[in-house]
Amino acid sequence: MAFLSTSLTEPPVSHPKAIFDYEVIECLGHGAGSTIYAVSHPDTHQLYALKHVVRKQPRDARFIEQLQNEYEVGKQVSHPSLRRSFEMKESRSLLLQVTEAALVMEMVDGVPLDMQDLGPLPGLVSVFIKTAHALHALHEIGYVHCDLKPNNILVSPGGAVKVIDLGQAAKIGTAKERIQGTPDYIAPEQVKCRPVTVQTDIYNLGATMYWALSGRKLPTLFTLKKGKNSFLVDSVIAPPHQLNPLVPEMLSNFVMECTRVNPQKRPADMADVARRLEIIHHGVQRAATGA
Repeated sequence: MAFLSTSLTEPPVSHPKAIFDYEVIECLGHGAGSTIYAVSHPDTHQLYALKHVVRKQPRDARFIEQLQNEYEVGKQVSHPSLRRSFEMKESRSLLLQVTEAALVMEMVDGVPLDMQDLGPLPGLVSVFIKTAHALHALHEIGYVHCDLKPNNILVSPGGAVKVIDLGQAAKIGTAKERIQGTPDYIAPEQVKCRPVTVQTDIYNLGATMYWALSGRKLPTLFTLKKGKNSFLVDSVIAPPHQLNPLVPEMLSNFVMECTRVNPQKRPADMADVARRLEIIHHGVQRAATGA
């Protein structure tokens, strides 16, 4: 029996024949001012994912900036659970303004976490562990993902995990000028435009785990109120095990620890998160096999 299920949607079928000489095979999806295609290299015929942005109006410049940021961060990391970036293509106007951009990335055989059958609990916890290891690798080179959510975790049929979309990634300690993040997964410090840290990604992962385990989205400062005196009280949010009896209390309590309002009260780092999830995984696996 599936632990939690969601339905798949078919991507649009119309697409250009080529983008920056790369042959377009199919459209994979849309998001944040961009369209992602499966493409083939003109010479090697190697398959890649290509994220394409066209500047149609002034505000589209931020989508190009995010694409450039994803390239700069993505080319620095090398981890089996982080999607790599290989090449950035741009077209410029006579005034040297970027009018069109494309990011060539690793092709991933996977479906976003929020668009698939999540399967039994041990497999789901395994996804959490691999995601934590991927984020830890990013932290080790000095960056925070800043937008970890179910849609940015791809899972292959064999259980391999790829964390994607580094467009909002920032150096540890960065205080962003405007609110960036996804409302149902955003950390309190992101809403307040305070410096992002590894604890920011821990919160984002915790909110993702909360959704996956309970079927509900975690209330955040962004989804409740954005006023100066807005706050959340950790104890008033129902933990996952109260919403879903299949969730062990140990795992439920750990999720709530990851999503504490005060960053200093969350786990110390993502390596600690992965280690503790591995202990929990051992327990749920034994319970599932009746050991």
